[in-house]
Amino acid sequence: MFENLTKDNIMMYAIQHYHNPSCEGMSEFNDDMKRFKYIKRLFRKYKETGILKERLLLNHIIILNNLFGAEASSTLLFFKTEQGHWPELKSFLEFLNIMPENDLVEVASNTSVKQKLMEL
Repeated sequence: MFENLTKDNIMMYAIQHYHNPSCEGMSEFNDDMKRFKYIKRLFRKYKETGILKERLLLNHIIILNNLFGAEASSTLLFFKTEQGHWPELKSFLEFLNIMPENDLVEVASNTSVKQKLMEL
């Protein structure tokens, strides 16, 4: 059903993989979807200022992983994150050991981000 994700079907993909037993409506789902925007904003600020808020990023990614599962959350993260931020995103997913094995082999991880994560 979701061989190719597009702007038109990404929301259906997210809804299908959303697992939150305590969710009380669409507004809570939309609040959880805003985490993708927060992650995108944090990566953009890192590129602009060089300041990485690794703990905040880890928290958002872990929550998304808990809500959508490892495969769907990583798929949604890569879809919603600009390609220029994929090395940083890949570093976080590898650190958390939730990066799908055969996905984006050609994208190199960001070594400085990996170093910061290893220092935690």
